[in-house]
Amino acid sequence: MTTKDKVARRKLSLLELDKELDNVSRACKVMGYSRQQFYEIRRNFQTYGAEGLLDRLPGPRGPHPNRVAAEVEEAILAHAMDHPCHGALRVSQELRLEGIEVSSGGVRGVWQRHGLLTKHERLLRLEKATTEREVELNEEQVRLLERFSPEFRERRIEAPHTGSLVAVDTFFVGTLKGVGKVYLQTAVDCHSRHGWARLYPNKMPVTAVHLMNHDVLPTFEAARGRIEVVLSDNGREFCGRPDRHPYELFLQLEEIDHRTTKVNRPQSNGIVERFHRTLLDEHFRVEGRRTWFETIDEMQGALEPSSSPTIENALTKVEA
Repeated sequence: MTTKDKVARRKLSLLELDKELDNVSRACKVMGYSRQQFYEIRRNFQTYGAEGLLDRLPGPRGPHPNRVAAEVEEAILAHAMDHPCHGALRVSQELRLEGIEVSSGGVRGVWQRHGLLTKHERLLRLEKATTEREVELNEEQVRLLERFSPEFRERRIEAPHTGSLVAVDTFFVGTLKGVGKVYLQTAVDCHSRHGWARLYPNKMPVTAVHLMNHDVLPTFEAARGRIEVVLSDNGREFCGRPDRHPYELFLQLEEIDHRTTKVNRPQSNGIVERFHRTLLDEHFRVEGRRTWFETIDEMQGALEPSSSPTIENALTKVEA
């Protein structure tokens, strides 16, 4: 029971005691109220019923008289959808250029009423609208959502069939005593969610080529399929001069198109990041506690699906 309910019950007890004693002064003395309070409580109860016993906060009822007009509020919400990272002052200035007069305080008031007071809340609103297919994203919105949610690009990947798009990336696993840094080259088919992973002591272009030539392409050839497009970030192991870079030359030789993220979007696609996180949480951190690895081959052996059912699930099914 809330405090308001307790106060309402106490007021009702005061009215019932007055009926029982038929003496206002004695009832007020017992319950701790003044005669003025009693008559006010009785008047409210007779006018509004049980609702009249609840304490009401002072101030205007309904919309505040200083609230912005409905059309101004709609313009503020629309601007928050188009530019979720703009602050209240900038929104006020931008709307003023469009002929809409509103202060930064008015903008914050609208945000507060709709639960959009923070940048995080406005980005969540944009992401939800995108998931429900309510808006068509522009370049700025895509960039902001990719920065806000690493998995956003994963949800936007469209691969109509197996091999239409294969995402690749490099992941730093850690340092192995006596060996040095250990890197994981990965590839994920964006349609079937089938993945490949292999460990290397560096992240040179030759290691990226080796994974494609040793694991990925043979899988497609065995199934009589082919890779149409490879998606990567702007890492040096994937990108370079088309006439000199080993990875670029390999893709040209295999007649595979190479798509990279733009310069102002250095993040890799979310499906590979999710793949890396699954491997890190369900394999590397688990095996690292119970097994002492001395070579990369031993780590690779533990990573193979045949020896690790958990990794088999990660390799064959990355949740969208």
